[in-house]
Amino acid sequence: MSALTVDHSGTGHEWDDVVRIWEETDAPEGCKVEIIEGIVTVSPAPANRHNSIAARVHRALLGVIPEDWNPHQTLGVAIPSRLGLYIPDLVVVPDAVVDAEPGSFVPAAAAELVVEITSKANAVHDRVTKAAGYAVAGVPLYLLIDRWAPAGPTTILYGDPKGGVYRVLQTAKFGEVIQLPEPFALALDTGVFPLD
Repeated sequence: MSALTVDHSGTGHEWDDVVRIWEETDAPEGCKVEIIEGIVTVSPAPANRHNSIAARVHRALLGVIPEDWNPHQTLGVAIPSRLGLYIPDLVVVPDAVVDAEPGSFVPAAAAELVVEITSKANAVHDRVTKAAGYAVAGVPLYLLIDRWAPAGPTTILYGDPKGGVYRVLQTAKFGEVIQLPEPFALALDTGVFPLD
């Protein structure tokens, strides 16, 4: 992962400046370019098992979400108050929001569910920085699929964001079922996730 620091010397235009740099970053095909705490970061393309988990969750969500919502695997979500523009592994957003926004991202507050799947190199961002960002934005549900959790692969469902902090709704080791509440009402079997 590489990083580019943005000068925050009080110009009042930090968000616009960092977004401009993000838009101009020329990364190799497949790399993920995000803004994390005001720093433009470039991550390599996810591993095959990472993509396999994302595809399985994507497929499961298609069967339960309203017709006018869709899961996206490359849609950016913006949290200007935290100088963050993340590209979650999956984000469920109403079609009307995506269609109404020009450019390559939507406000994170418009997301109904965000899913992050940890990679060895970025696990701390998914566990801490992004969790805080999504909570501040008021994203109702955050599903963290932590392949590299210290106690073994674990899935954690966060929800009920208040004061920029999530409450843990459920935790499941890989192989167990995790239940997403309404409006999803999805029993997600983590036993189908490939192990490393």
